Amino acid sequence: MKAPDLLRLSDNVVLARFETLKVYAALGAVRTLLERGTVQPGQTLVDSSSGIYALALAMACHRYGLNCHIVASTTVDAAMRAQLEILGATVDQMPPSQNLRLDQERRVRRVRQLLAERPGLHWMRQYHDAVHYTGYREFADLIDRALPDVPLTVVGAVGTGSSTGGLVDPLRERGRAVRLLGVQPFGSVTFGSEGFSDPEAIIAGIGSSIQFDNVRHDLYDTLHWLDFRHAMAGAVGLLREHAVFAGLSTGAAHLVAGWEAARRPERVHVVIGADTGHRYTERVFARHQEALDPNVLKPHQITGLADLAPPWSVMAWERRRYDVRRTTAPAQVPVPLAAPTATSTDVSTDVSADISAGVSTDISTAASTAVSTTATNKEGRAS
Repeated sequence: MKAPDLLRLSDNVVLARFETLKVYAALGAVRTLLERGTVQPGQTLVDSSSGIYALALAMACHRYGLNCHIVASTTVDAAMRAQLEILGATVDQMPPSQNLRLDQERRVRRVRQLLAERPGLHWMRQYHDAVHYTGYREFADLIDRALPDVPLTVVGAVGTGSSTGGLVDPLRERGRAVRLLGVQPFGSVTFGSEGFSDPEAIIAGIGSSIQFDNVRHDLYDTLHWLDFRHAMAGAVGLLREHAVFAGLSTGAAHLVAGWEAARRPERVHVVIGADTGHRYTERVFARHQEALDPNVLKPHQITGLADLAPPWSVMAWERRRYDVRRTTAPAQVPVPLAAPTATSTDVSTDVSADISAGVSTDISTAASTAVSTTATNKEGRAS
């Protein structure tokens, strides 16, 4: 369950399809904390989660004989909650919120309240404790073996930062030519889009209303910001074209990877598919007839955050530092509910060839045979 299936979607796009990506983070973190003596067998671990980390932490606690308490997002559905409870976790779930920002703030307040009431709890702090990077070295080993000797571009939701950073950092330490493309929603403080609000945004886990210390901004080469409808287009398109049922963060990354891969065919693009699509069934996949055609969507290319604009923007980040705490958030601008057409300048504006080159640097030729291909549903499994 921990290791992903590596599915070839095209000559230079490979999807790392997880059932629950954060099993790597939770198992690695809990194992390390036990080895250090930071936590003891029988102790209760607590954290806030929008879903997949909660399940991963419950599994890790179940394996290592620890208790688990989850402060769950309003987005955690009945199926997820049932799994948590069967694994022995206790669950505090937030009531419905107007937006995920309020939901996240409520969860953090509740965790702090629990810590004050029960001093013996250990707060896992998945947003801030770098121990969550450790488990992803095993994921990096898998990618290094499956895709050797080719220039890689990793495409994934930023979220807490540990999955993308925890994969790319060890690969770069080994001398691999790896570029990192981060995906963000509008309304997240992590990479400066907090001035926008997306009324339909339910892309839990890829952005944040608060600073995450685990996000290392200087690891990222390029940033893409997408609204809900573009993420939905990517998720529905992934199911329609490749029979892969995955969540909205995977859909957003898939859309980004398709655009990037068409422009840079010599690089192998590894898409991080964090989870399945089950929790989005009603609010996304049941609306599949509304989905935009991903093949005609293009981003607005920008050179600075002042030019950031929905529904999809891309910027060469160039591994720069960024201090969220010193950034003054502008007044929020709503993302339009009505999706623009493919010919809209917001969607398809190309700024210049120089900017395009800056978004992702070409590095040698990729061996498209690095992953064995099967004919089933246009997918393959990496060997």
